[in-house]
Amino acid sequence: MGEMSEIGRLILLGAPLGNPADASPRLRDVLTTADVVAAEDTRRLARLARDLDVTVAGRIVSYFEGNEERRTPELVDVLREGHLVALVTDGGMPSVSDPGYRLVTAALDAGVPVTAAPGPSAVTTALALSGLPCDRFCFEGFLPRSPGGRRARLRALATEPRTLVFFEAPHRIAAALADLAAAFDADRPAALCRELTKTYEEVVRRPLGELAEWAAREEPRGEITLVVAGAPQTPAERPDDDTLRAQVADREAAGMSRRDAISDVATGYGLRRRDVYAVVHR
Repeated sequence: MGEMSEIGRLILLGAPLGNPADASPRLRDVLTTADVVAAEDTRRLARLARDLDVTVAGRIVSYFEGNEERRTPELVDVLREGHLVALVTDGGMPSVSDPGYRLVTAALDAGVPVTAAPGPSAVTTALALSGLPCDRFCFEGFLPRSPGGRRARLRALATEPRTLVFFEAPHRIAAALADLAAAFDADRPAALCRELTKTYEEVVRRPLGELAEWAAREEPRGEITLVVAGAPQTPAERPDDDTLRAQVADREAAGMSRRDAISDVATGYGLRRRDVYAVVHR
């Protein structure tokens, strides 16, 4: 291992989703300088290093779902000794539906600094490509594996107004889409994004019902990220002018600027900001 400092540091590496050209210069640097590189799949790490033409000089250890509980205290001990530890998964940012959260919390509890070399994200990439609203969204990760658990989760999400992002395995995607169409409405817009940044990248944008039929017929393979439009919202009944003024005043009293207070009230009632502004300043 390299020269030690008083306390180590944990660096989370955002790895390419599929195209090595997306690797950041900082990721390359950390791979060559870290004392220990903990990898979800050591073979994939070796392939990534070859693709980037870099040499991983530090010790390589595996860190995946099956061994992270045992491996975490070992890595924390290494960090306490003053070493630099890098954590890399098969693609994207560690902790986001990948190993990492357990190590991050353990390192923080031990007083070890944690930072990141940001990189590609399947969540935001799929969201941007979907053609669906991106201003507000929620990430749900993988749905429960059992049909009953999956349907219960989807019933709870059916009225969520924000755009939803899911990960799903290829062998479950057709069933998951069928359940989504039943729980949300077959006409709800969605986009299935698979093999992002790879040679056979594909984005299929269709209503949930049609997308379920397509998936059952085509049996898509590879890494899949699913983006689904939020539930349509029924605009609230427009209150009278005095109520609008009072609600803006309440928000200002709570610390909002007048501009933000007007925008918040307008959004809540589905009104144009300039109309609420005119009422307030009338």
